Amino acid sequence: MVTVDELFATDSLLSEEEREIRDTVAAFAARRLRPHIADWFEAGTFPAREIAPELGKLGLLGMHLEGYGCAGMSATAYGLACQELEAVDSGVRSMVSVQGSLAMTAIHMFGSEEQKQHWLPGMAAGETIGCFGLTEPDFGSNPGGMRTRAERDGDDWVLNGSKMWITNGSVADVAVIWARTDERIRGFLVPTDTPGFTAREMRRKLSLRASITAELDLDDVRLPADALLPASKGLGSPLACLSEARFGIIFGALGAARDCLDATIEYTRTREVFDKPLASYQLTQAKLADMALELGKGQLLALHIGRLKDRHEVGAEQISAGKLNSTREAIKIARECRTLLGANGITLDYPVLRHANNLESVLTYEGTAEVHQMVLGKALTGADAFR
Repeated sequence: MVTVDELFATDSLLSEEEREIRDTVAAFAARRLRPHIADWFEAGTFPAREIAPELGKLGLLGMHLEGYGCAGMSATAYGLACQELEAVDSGVRSMVSVQGSLAMTAIHMFGSEEQKQHWLPGMAAGETIGCFGLTEPDFGSNPGGMRTRAERDGDDWVLNGSKMWITNGSVADVAVIWARTDERIRGFLVPTDTPGFTAREMRRKLSLRASITAELDLDDVRLPADALLPASKGLGSPLACLSEARFGIIFGALGAARDCLDATIEYTRTREVFDKPLASYQLTQAKLADMALELGKGQLLALHIGRLKDRHEVGAEQISAGKLNSTREAIKIARECRTLLGANGITLDYPVLRHANNLESVLTYEGTAEVHQMVLGKALTGADAFR
């Protein structure tokens, strides 16, 4: 027997340091997260305040950023960490992505030196939690239509509006809020204890249940002038942060798929049907072979994109290609695995349907599959089909 990693010899493409980072995250996930994840999912909760400092000690929060207490690891190493976290649950990887690739990256890319010094060390340590407020109730795929506004009032800014589907929103200490001004879209750092700022946790979810999701309301939230992210200039600023988060998804979604496939292979080897193991049937092996092939191809593409990113040669179209491929193939694998587990596949005794439910969200957040198809279509044809 071989694993998918062995089948495609992907370890041979990693440095010793990258393998060590991957294995360290996998060991932490197995010890600290995996024993509890089914219960967290069933209860619709995640102990972010408790887990974040532990992730910080491992250097996983903003791990691809330089300075300010951040680990400064390679993009590929960050991707491998995301893969191991999402092999446990998409909600765990989402928490890390929002903290590091969205909130911390926004401050690191567009903040003043004073803002970086004030916020980033605590966020890297997991002592301070951040969220990223871009999506609104009526504007998901079209963030440029946002209605949240920031108006000047003397030296202050006053923000009004709402944001929706905000991971970490109700447990965050600081929210990166994107708002329309008279000139352009700008980013603001909003301490969550600011009067007029409220966060309501969103319940009744059937996906990403082991993740904190909130709706944010801003009602005459008054901020000092230095709350503005000074280098944020237009919609391109939050979109640059989204590209960082999408990169983590390229690896992360494949971690969920791998966990489904591993659990299913083990199940089929021990489950007897008509007096022999389910794994010994040709149709079962055909399904497993096809899933292993797509998983292996996805991992090779992810590693290639990681290398391009480490050389600062990756484009937005390549990130879109990776995100589209990983999420689309991962959810197919999860659904196919469920068929092999039969009725057992719908229970939390196995991770498969939990991953499939989570991947329904991963498929559509940070750009739906259709959005990424149009990104690729524009790159291939030169024609913009977004409007």
